[in-house]
Amino acid sequence: MTQQDFATRQTPATTEKRPGKALNIVLWVLQIGLLAEFALAGIAKVTANPQMVDMFAEIGAGQWFRVLTGVLELAGAIGLAIPALCGLAGLGLAALSVGATITNIFVLHTNPTITIVLFVVAAVVAWGRRGRTAELVNRFRR
Repeated sequence: MTQQDFATRQTPATTEKRPGKALNIVLWVLQIGLLAEFALAGIAKVTANPQMVDMFAEIGAGQWFRVLTGVLELAGAIGLAIPALCGLAGLGLAALSVGATITNIFVLHTNPTITIVLFVVAAVVAWGRRGRTAELVNRFRR
């Protein structure tokens, strides 16, 4: 086997399609933006920011739900910074954003634009990093 044959040979773990360089840069920019947004929101929730305490009191699910939501947001933010987890983190944050959008519309009766934008960005990250998510799933199937 020549060096070129070895370099072009793909193993099952590397056959997942990786984004091109430009898309990879765009995805990292989106991930950093999401990381900042969800880290700040998560910190506000777990540190009992008065606005968050009042908002979750209005939601009526209890303050335990505020803490849980904050922990999930922080976990997602951390996951966005870890290459092997960033696709899964994007998927989880997209799901959180769906819940936040539904809550904004039907419970709080507020404008859901921010949560919709966060959903779209998180979904783009999850889609763009789907190869990494597939690799992660395949590691656990073995």
